[in-house]
Amino acid sequence: MSTRLPAPRRRRQLLAVALRVFAERGYHPTSMNDLAEAAGVTKPVLYQHFRSKRALYLELLEDVGEQLRGAIDKATTEAGTPREQVHAGFRAYFEFVAKQQLAFQLLFGGGARRDEEFADAVRRVEVSIADSIAALIVVDGLDDDRRRLLAHGIVGVAEGTSRHWLANGMTGSADVLAEQVAALAWAGLRGVEPQ
Repeated sequence: MSTRLPAPRRRRQLLAVALRVFAERGYHPTSMNDLAEAAGVTKPVLYQHFRSKRALYLELLEDVGEQLRGAIDKATTEAGTPREQVHAGFRAYFEFVAKQQLAFQLLFGGGARRDEEFADAVRRVEVSIADSIAALIVVDGLDDDRRRLLAHGIVGVAEGTSRHWLANGMTGSADVLAEQVAALAWAGLRGVEPQ
């Protein structure tokens, strides 16, 4: 068994192990015994941190989503112009996908979509990211509903592009991919007119 860690570090370690195990095996085939064994802890230690496998999985979805949103927020905040924000946001998204493939797979893979509670957790992540993006869309006369609609479209483009990129061996760098997709999004956003 592993050494005794402070509770926050142990919880972080358990989430990291659970991410790997759930991404490799899927939610249903994975047991709390599997997770405890992979983490090098006893099952009671696992239950000290998470009341159930479902609670652990839900927290993992939220944690992964927060990491992705945080990366996008940080990148867009540090960018200077609106066009740089578009590029920086896509670059942060694609770099997350490249470095955290298991996290992306867990969050946006089919397994999370088959269970209504998990699908709701993923939708909350998508809405959170879209809300962050919507705040960056500045078009005179564009109302909040249209801004959110466009932001969800941008999130969909990033997710769909990432799926294709992963399925095809991730050819090209995250930055080159971001440059191409950001050019598409920027051109589209520049063409938006208020109704």
